[in-house]
Amino acid sequence: MDLDITQSKIKIKSHNQYSSSTQLSPLTVRPSPLNQFRQWFEAAATGTETSPPVPEPEAMSLATSTSAGVPSVRIVLLKQVDDKGFVFFTNYNSRKSHELSENPTAALAFHWKEIQRQVRVVGTVEKVSEEESTAYYKSRPVGSRIGAWASPQSEVIGEGELQKKVEEVAAKFTLEDGKEADIPRPEFWGGWRVIPTEVEFWAGKQSRLHDRIRYLRDGDGWKIERIAP
Repeated sequence: MDLDITQSKIKIKSHNQYSSSTQLSPLTVRPSPLNQFRQWFEAAATGTETSPPVPEPEAMSLATSTSAGVPSVRIVLLKQVDDKGFVFFTNYNSRKSHELSENPTAALAFHWKEIQRQVRVVGTVEKVSEEESTAYYKSRPVGSRIGAWASPQSEVIGEGELQKKVEEVAAKFTLEDGKEADIPRPEFWGGWRVIPTEVEFWAGKQSRLHDRIRYLRDGDGWKIERIAP
């Protein structure tokens, strides 16, 4: 990468070239984008014949917006892909959850540089069942379960306030003999599922002439088409 960095400007003069060997076609991809995603996710997690595994393939950009259309985006971790969509977990009082409640649509993006692939998802959202949220919560490390109680996610807090709250929650859920008590899932914490209406698979090619295949929801099935780079 060729950069020109001054006090007032960052200018990127050149970029790395892609040369993915992946060949995409509406005729060869899976009929379901969720099945196609599972295939690509496995390649990202384990690597391919020519590329190493992606260090954190579950990392994804999550874009939400207010009812007025003001957007926000952040990186979250994918925790499950089921027959309905893509699941992640968070505090229901967070900014992202407030925006999803106001405007129940979202977009996801996965960028897997090591294998020169991307996946883009657009869809509606729903909360997962309490049973699903509780099951995942119980699988989390103790520190993460305490953190879910302690952190008023997205709110302004004072210096040292979070650590004090962590210590209070840890004390509350610890027995006198030092054993950990059962730490229940907070009612304000759980999962969201993004139910896709559009999914794009992207493979990087030279001269920015990338392969792009898009699935669009069409009744109970999917319309699959090639789109220009």
